[in-house]
Amino acid sequence: MAKSDSFFIRAQTAFNGTSFAQNSIDLGAYVDALGKSVLRMHNIQVQWGSALEDATGAAGLDVVNAFQLTTQSQGSMVDITDKSVIATGRIQAGMDAASTALNYVSETLDVAPQHWTQGYLVGVEQIYLGVQSDNANANGLTACSIMLECTVETLSSSAAMALALSQQ
Repeated sequence: MAKSDSFFIRAQTAFNGTSFAQNSIDLGAYVDALGKSVLRMHNIQVQWGSALEDATGAAGLDVVNAFQLTTQSQGSMVDITDKSVIATGRIQAGMDAASTALNYVSETLDVAPQHWTQGYLVGVEQIYLGVQSDNANANGLTACSIMLECTVETLSSSAAMALALSQQ
């Protein structure tokens, strides 16, 4: 199986209140199932908001902001039982009941390529970064950004096509 040097793909989706939002990520330059080329994701890193954004909210409010990376377009958040899921995670912040002081922050990467022995193979030309918050101000965060460490590999044509079909 031929491998390339690792490279990085970056993407971002903005929060839009409490509604689900999603952007597509074009992998057409790397994935071609008919040409036997697939993408292996080795690692995903997540950035919540921008470097200088401060998690803020109303007194006593707990806020959850979540992301998902999938091989199929979605209309809402899905869980790990959906065959299209590549990665999911969330950040939760709680504000002190008497003020807007940050009481706690908890970040979870539920499932990600680095949790698997050999990463995660992708055989489709588009993947989707979806986000949602349970609070209209997303706890003061504007977006969720991701950075994927990837390589391109060659599979047999039947294996590449089977992978692509299983992810659609």
